[in-house]
Amino acid sequence: MTVIRVDVQSPAGDAVARDFGTFTPTFVLFNAQGIELWRVIGSLDPDQVRQSMASLQP
Repeated sequence: MTVIRVDVQSPAGDAVARDFGTFTPTFVLFNAQGIELWRVIGSLDPDQVRQSMASLQP
């Protein structure tokens, strides 16, 4: 798994945020084919992330 943090305050990050119609903070998980599997807008705790990712494991 690769995690990429996007700074939406930068010009490149702003373009990514507009493409995905996101607000901060937003967490988006894609599979290897680029298909969105999971999205949460707003804050969440690390345990929620772990549980969500574990439920998506094949």
